[in-house]
Parts: sequence; C-alpha cells; structure tokens
Amino acid sequence: MINLLGYPFVQQALLAAAALGLVSGCLAPLVVARKMSFAVHGTAELAFTGAAAALLVGVSVGVGALAGAVVAALLLGLLGQKQTERDSVIGAILSFGLGVGVFLLWLNPERTANKFSLLVGQIVGVDSSDVLLLSGCAVVVLLVLAFVYRPLLFASVDPDVATARGVPTRVLTPLFAVLVGVATALGVYTVGALLVLALMVTPGAAAARVTASPVRATVLAVVFAEVAVLGGILLSLAPGAPVSAFVTIISFVIYLVCRAIGSRRLARASRAPVPA
Repeated sequence: MINLLGYPFVQQALLAAAALGLVSGCLAPLVVARKMSFAVHGTAELAFTGAAAALLVGVSVGVGALAGAVVAALLLGLLGQKQTERDSVIGAILSFGLGVGVFLLWLNPERTANKFSLLVGQIVGVDSSDVLLLSGCAVVVLLVLAFVYRPLLFASVDPDVATARGVPTRVLTPLFAVLVGVATALGVYTVGALLVLALMVTPGAAAARVTASPVRATVLAVVFAEVAVLGGILLSLAPGAPVSAFVTIISFVIYLVCRAIGSRRLARASRAPVPA
C-alpha cells in the first residue's frame, strides 16, 4: 500500500477527498439540525443523473454532477418551503432523478466501469482538473457558509423565532440547499451518489451525540469526515475495492462509538445527585 501512495492518481484522490471531508464536515451538523438527511439523498440522486448525462455526452462528470445537484437543491429549496410538504417533494424529486439517471446509463451501454463508479465511487477517475474543480467549489462553499453561518444556525435551531426576528429564512433555505447540493456533487467522485450520506450526514449525527456546542460539533464532524474518507481511500488501495465500502464502515463505527459515549454520559448525568 505504501508504494501505491506514490501514484499521481492516488495523491489526487487524497487531495479531493480532503476537500470533500472539510466541506461535508462543516455542513453535516447543520444538515442534522435542519433534518435534511432525506434531502441529501434526493440531491445525490440528481447529482447521479447529471453525472450520467455528462458521461453520455462526453463532458466532465464533475460538471454534470454539480449541475444536477444544484438543480435538485433549488427544486428542494423552492418547492419544499413548507415542512408538511418537504418529504413528499423530496420523494418525488428522488424517484425522478434516479429513474432518469438509470435511463441515461441504459443509453450508454459501453462504459460499464464509469457507470459503476457513479454509484459507488472510484478514485482512479480523479485527475488534476477534477481536483481543481473540487477545490474551487469547496472554497466557494466555505466562504458562503462563513458569511451566513450565524443566521443559518439561528434559523436551524429555532426557525419560528428566527423568522420573527427578521432572519431571511426564505432566502437561507434554498441557499443552504444549494451549498448542500454542491457538497453532495463533490462526493460523487469518491463515495458515489448512493453512499454520499456517509459523509454528509453521519459525521454530524455522531458529533451531535457527544456535544451540544455548534462549534465543537462542527470541528468534530470535520475530523470524523476526514478520518472516514481518507481512511477509506487508504484501506481500499490494497484490495482494490470500492472506496465507499470502507468510508461507510469507518463512518458508521465512529457513529456507534459516539452514540455509546453519549449514552454513557447521559446515564451518569441521570444518576448524579441533585444539589439541594
């Protein structure tokens, strides 16, 4: 495995994965707080559709995935403003995206390896231009997130009070959906469209189990995401297995450990004597 680290495609994949881990870790706690896990899955399906279309016409898969994810994010943000309608809107978009994506893959029967990688990820497909695209998108997402983080956090924790205080929740909702869409599209390169939840949701859910501080949760989520995605790539090198298998396993193990720690802390707090 050490020898494989000298190959350019491995180094490029690690750089792309590091950018993905940073972005997904920063967004994951907010995704969990806003209960958008299902929305991430729906966005991933449209990213898969865009990537399949790009593969069919012969353009960059990354650009296609990005376009599909942004379209999905805008649809989710605009059509799912009401909480009561959100799940049905996501389900409709998810099924539409998956169906169209499968049809586009059927139209292109020759490139089977590329089709499989869209679903489960493949590091050999990452080149220097992809790394530049990923890095540029990551920088844009982080800059926008830094600018809107405080009102976005307020709207995520208590949307009704935030609206009453004048926070533009109707603008923040589609904007955050677009940020999530861009990050989800970045995940198509490494973990694939089907399993991108392992980086966009699980690290945030794990961090929420061990801390209530938004800042600490974000830092922990970034660490968890980086360990999962970089560790997954390194473990997949020797057997040549899909990266997503190892990424999801590592991410889930981290979640289980954090869940056990959180449960133990809660049990200790419940047994602590109440001061008189």
